[in-house]
Order: sequence, then C-alpha cells, then structure tokens
Amino acid sequence: MIRFGIAGCGHIAKKHATALEVLKDAQLVAVCDNNPDRANLFAEQYGVTPYDDYGKFLQNKNIDAVIICTPSGLHTQMGEKAALDGKHLLVEKPFVLNIQEGKNLVGICEKQDVKLGVVHPNRMKPIVQELYRAVQEGWFGKITHVNATLRWNRNANYFEVAPWRGTRAFDGGILFNQVIHNIDLLNWLVGPVEEVFAYGETRLRNIEIEDVCVSSLKLRSGALGVIEAAVTLYPENLEETISIFGSEGTAVLGGKTLSKISNWKFSCLSEEEAISQVERVNKRQDIIGHNEIIRDFVSAIVNDRDPLVSGGNALETVKLISSIYDSIDNHRPVKVHC
Repeated sequence: MIRFGIAGCGHIAKKHATALEVLKDAQLVAVCDNNPDRANLFAEQYGVTPYDDYGKFLQNKNIDAVIICTPSGLHTQMGEKAALDGKHLLVEKPFVLNIQEGKNLVGICEKQDVKLGVVHPNRMKPIVQELYRAVQEGWFGKITHVNATLRWNRNANYFEVAPWRGTRAFDGGILFNQVIHNIDLLNWLVGPVEEVFAYGETRLRNIEIEDVCVSSLKLRSGALGVIEAAVTLYPENLEETISIFGSEGTAVLGGKTLSKISNWKFSCLSEEEAISQVERVNKRQDIIGHNEIIRDFVSAIVNDRDPLVSGGNALETVKLISSIYDSIDNHRPVKVHC
C-alpha cells in the first residue's frame, strides 16, 4: 500500500483524491493547503489529516508519496522539498515552467532515489493508446505532417476566481496550462521536434501572457506540424484535436475534449476493419486518465521502474514549449533546446 499526501486543495486535487479512493494499492492519508479552511474542508470530505504548513505535512512519516497540485510556479520548490524528505513525487502538469528547474528537480529525485512522475492523463485515453499503436506499427507509412488544435473558451471569470492564472510566474500561459497536453502527445507520438517558429498574442483576456498562439514545427523525421491554441473562443469550447497524416494513413482524434476518433483510414485496414476499430475504441469511455496515471505511478514505485510519464520524459515537453516562447519573444525560428 502506497500512502499519499496531496499538496494543494484546489479543483484538480479532487480528481486525485477521488482516484485514490478507488485504487486498491493506494491510500490518501493527508492534505495540505496554505488556506486552513480549505485544507480542513477537503480533509473532512475525504477523512484524512489536514495541514496548512507544508514543512509539517512533509514530516508525516505515514506519507510515502506527495502529489503536487499547487499553482505551477510553486511546483519546483515544493517538489524539491518533498524529494529531499525522501517522498516519491507525482506532479501535476506542467511539472516546471523552465528547463533548468526541470533538470534540477529530475537530478534531485535521482540523487534521493525517489520516483518522479508527471500528470499527463491524455496519454492514457484509449483513443490515444490506439493512435500510439498505429504509429509504432507503421500504419501511416511516411508521416508527412501533424496537427494539434485547441480551441477553447476560458472567460474572464476563469482568471478572476484564481488570480494566479494568467500570470507568467505562476501559470505560464496557454502553452503551459492548456495546450501542453496536446504538445506532450505530439512529442510522444511522432517527435522529437527539432525547430519551431511561433506567434503568440494576448488578444482578449486581461492577463500577462498569451491567449492565442500558433506555432509551426519541423520534426526530426522531416515531417512538418502546426500547433494552434486559443482560449478566446465564443461562446464555449469548440474542439481539441490531434491529427496525423502519412503516405498510407490518416487519423484525427477530435471532440470538444479529445474524446473520440473522428477519422481513421489506413491502407492496411479494410473499410469494415477501420469502422469496427473506431466503434470499439470510441465506446471505451470508462478509462479515467488521472486514475490510470496514479495506478501506473504506484506500480512504478512497487516494481522500481520509471513511470510512464517520468520527469525526464516530461522535461522534453518543457523544452519544446520553452523553445516556442523563445521564438515568440525573438520573432525567429528556434532550434528546440537540449
């Protein structure tokens, strides 16, 4: 049994607490938030011990692993403290906001011999797993180009109720907060990306960072790509898609929240086989990404292996996003940072 503590009792923490209630090899034992009322309310709901002091929280010997659910700009310092106290570490995305912090946190976890996992739950979706299989088995032939699109609405109230959102220091922008899931998937599925050229603007929201971004990509394979992201859609979320195109196949995952296979055609499949696959996979809505991420993380601890999304793996996504920001700031193509 791996015993968990959750740091940060906001919206996303509830997904982790709910997951820990149903996983047989994991247990939530404590929570921490700098707002005592919020910590107490959360702890009462889940029957665990509350803390409003992170140092005292980490001193709890019953905690084997910490899940970091605080604003993104706090992940590094809180993660380092947990690792130095010998706790395994599962960090909500983005696990850091710059490359050096990521390298430091990965290094500390390796030195302390604790596991470092990052929450990218979309990798666990059955439709994504099926797409990964198609890529790995070469169904696309020669991949020509790829696309990730996020067209969502995050209105003024979204930023007002949590003032850390929309700040460069604690949020990081739509690249780090929203479309990071899609960037992670592209990099994992068909990467690595070698070069980017991007534009980002703050068009509608009263925030420090971009609310619209478009980036062109050149992959190591020679394929090209486009990332389009916006949180300015009227009046609500429109779509979230991942598309891969090749000489022998076309696949598009779509829906408002990347929830279904929209197009699935391959030369290696008959039309009937393709339709059957789509129907089978689209019916599988019972897989909850956060549950599967935590399940995999527990297995990684028990079996002494890397999590599916390790810190080192997630760092590649941070490098890509940091390179996109460099391109935006300097108005030129940028080689993806090493």
